Amino acid sequence: MSTGQTVLLGAIAGFTIFLGLPMGRLQGGSRALRTFLNGVSAGILVFLFFDILANATAPVEQAVTDRAWGHLAAVATFYVVGLGVGLLGLLYVGRAWRRRSPEASFGPGAMAIAETDQVRSDALRVGMSIATGIGLHNFSEGLAIGQAAHAGEVSLAALLVIGFALHNATEGFGIVGPLTAAGVRATWGWLLLAGLIGGGPTFVGALVGTAFTSDLVFVAFLALAAGAILYVIAELFTAGRRLSWEITLWGIFVGFVIGLATELVVVAAGV
Repeated sequence: MSTGQTVLLGAIAGFTIFLGLPMGRLQGGSRALRTFLNGVSAGILVFLFFDILANATAPVEQAVTDRAWGHLAAVATFYVVGLGVGLLGLLYVGRAWRRRSPEASFGPGAMAIAETDQVRSDALRVGMSIATGIGLHNFSEGLAIGQAAHAGEVSLAALLVIGFALHNATEGFGIVGPLTAAGVRATWGWLLLAGLIGGGPTFVGALVGTAFTSDLVFVAFLALAAGAILYVIAELFTAGRRLSWEITLWGIFVGFVIGLATELVVVAAGV
């Protein structure tokens, strides 16, 4: 398989994320519906978080099994540091984002406008944080596609594309869930940027994966993704408690089942 064909497969797998993003243009709907959709977004991310951790931990466990202590020290360091940077990095980026918000003017009307702007800003920030976490995860998926193609395992590469494309289609909705919950309508430009950040790394990872194989890079990006997604899950849970914890839990359950269903399809395909 040529590099061009491999990169094309990575692009197909990554850009199915755009299928779910138009939900970010929806506006209105009852408070209960918006709360439920926020929960569904959180549920998809919860499943994704466990799936990512399982894949990131496998090389660490393999190093222990092989008694490869030097490799274990390296891969474990990348794992721990990546998780910490992904989790705490978004915290400090979020603080910096808030500091850049303009100061509110005095007066009831100005305060109401400022609060509305803050809700919109927070929703867009959380949505872009989700896109960042998913993008880090999708880079590792692209690596898997590129490495399979580079090894001449064309059928495996094709199956990986099918499976990852299914996953990414649901991840698009995961990005815009917080916007739906807040009643914020994203611009097409914002959705395009979020899609490129979330899906584009699959394309880049496939390109990199054709050149070399590295457990350290694979684990580092998965750990970064896990940390970022864990941060966002906490944000969505906080919003869910404020809206309706009961409806949020139902949404989380449904979202988790959706994530599980796409994973089972991938397993059934033999990936």
